[in-house]
Amino acid sequence: MKAEERWQSRFRAPRVTLPVWARQAPARAVYRSNASGAWEIYAWDRATGSTRQVTARPKGTSHGTIDPTGQWIWWFSDTDGDEWGGWMRQPFTGGPDEPIDLSPGFPSGIALSATGEAVIGLARPGEGFKVYVVRPGEPARVIYEHSEAASVAAVSLDGSLIAISHSEHGDSRHPALRVLRRSGAVVGDLHDGVGKGVLGLRFAPVRGDRRLLTLHERRGRREPLVWDPESGEQREIWLRDPGEITADWYDDGRSLLVVRANRGRTHLHRYDLAGGRMFPIDTPHGVIDAAGPRPDGSVEYSWSSGAHPPVIRSTNGHIVLSHGGPTSPPSVPVEDVDVEGPGGRIHALVSRPERGSGPFPTVFLLHGGPSSQDDDSFVPQVAAWVDLGFAVVRVNYRGSTGYGSAWRDALSGEVGHIELSDVAAVRKVMIDRGLADPARLVLAGASWGGYLTLLGLGTQPGMWAAGIATVPIADHLATYQEETEALRAYHRALLGGSPDEQPERYVKCSPITYVDQVEAPVLILAGENDPRCPIGQIETYVSRLAERGHRHEVYRYDAGHGSLVVSERIAQMSTQLDFARKHVNTET
Repeated sequence: MKAEERWQSRFRAPRVTLPVWARQAPARAVYRSNASGAWEIYAWDRATGSTRQVTARPKGTSHGTIDPTGQWIWWFSDTDGDEWGGWMRQPFTGGPDEPIDLSPGFPSGIALSATGEAVIGLARPGEGFKVYVVRPGEPARVIYEHSEAASVAAVSLDGSLIAISHSEHGDSRHPALRVLRRSGAVVGDLHDGVGKGVLGLRFAPVRGDRRLLTLHERRGRREPLVWDPESGEQREIWLRDPGEITADWYDDGRSLLVVRANRGRTHLHRYDLAGGRMFPIDTPHGVIDAAGPRPDGSVEYSWSSGAHPPVIRSTNGHIVLSHGGPTSPPSVPVEDVDVEGPGGRIHALVSRPERGSGPFPTVFLLHGGPSSQDDDSFVPQVAAWVDLGFAVVRVNYRGSTGYGSAWRDALSGEVGHIELSDVAAVRKVMIDRGLADPARLVLAGASWGGYLTLLGLGTQPGMWAAGIATVPIADHLATYQEETEALRAYHRALLGGSPDEQPERYVKCSPITYVDQVEAPVLILAGENDPRCPIGQIETYVSRLAERGHRHEVYRYDAGHGSLVVSERIAQMSTQLDFARKHVNTET
């Protein structure tokens, strides 16, 4: 297979997400798949083995879920990927979609009870955040509203208790948790103070059980906490093993599935609440994107590694679900690198070509978020660069998740410059070790990674041979004026205030401030309907490049913050590889 066919086949290979099953009808489940050529929602009747496609939209569908009774599938309908719209529902067995009678907005969480009610969060410009209790066919009721960011976290199975994540204290990076009744009356609050967020996960999956599974940060990382909001009783789950934690309930409410991420890999454990003991669950070395216990006590999970494409497995030993079709070719394994940086030890991941010994042309591929991380999962984009002969270096810079609260929260104030100082430290080590050719380095990334790319090209102009920025922030001030309400709140938390409160910081941290210092050729990819990194501020940046006659290319596509369409993803990857071939010698 030729290199181009090989990398494109990884994008085309049918994939599925971990099925989400109805708590009171475990044979009924929903999942997302790209089998139709775009990511859409599918229904799966596990009793009969039949599947059907629920949504079919030109730009794909991002959000879908199933109610606990298994009667209804809910999905969010936006316009051309702009994330603005409303919720629909469709019978599990098929039939017409029913729109939910709410004014359009940006989605801010949904939770479904076994009573037929839905709890829906929506954000609208000028209105802030509202949470509704919705019973289709009846008028919706607002039970919560606030100007600061808020979202629906969970609802109890019987619908009597509703958990809301909120940032009324002004810091959306470290939310507090409030539990309400259907009426909106407050049952309990959980707020651990400055710099210590509390995240709501799920109420116990037993009717009448008031316990809410949450994550706290009282000991420098996220760890499980079981909270009864009516009695106020709290039980912290003390864990000795390193890494960031999330968790879920087993079906009987007596045990927790603990998912531990450490240094880019994932480990599963079962925690017995009665005995206080934790038992490891055997899984392959790699990354588990999602996991969920089944009623029989087994655990299903979505697994991959840098070398091996994704698969949905069960601890019972079988493959849970596959959409058939051609399988994805494998890629190379990931290597770990630790570098002493200006703010502490930096963990980076390296993927090197199968042939040659270096130094290689190298792409530093920066993740988005910034509260995200790169890990040892299968990424078709990384594999495509490797097939072209590039080494790929991914840096979990300060601000990344997975390394504790202090590392994540070290990114505040002088954003952009902090991350790039970590990238520079890793760059030096990669050159010193003979992996990366200093004359053939590409800086690339999407979303926050795209922002860092533009900022790096302007503030580190002699370090990069080319730059590829996908859906970037080019100007923090202009982005703030146009982005969603939730992202405005995040901007305020990250930069220490609004543009009126921190004008100099917004300027200092914006790529457009340094646009005249850019030396390397630039490729920018931008979505026409992007609500997160609006295209207007990108157009202004591009016009500044054009005014000085700088070498640049722009790829615009008709969608939002990324695309759910397979052919569009291939076109974007092809554009990036062609740009790299044009400006960087790929011969080793």
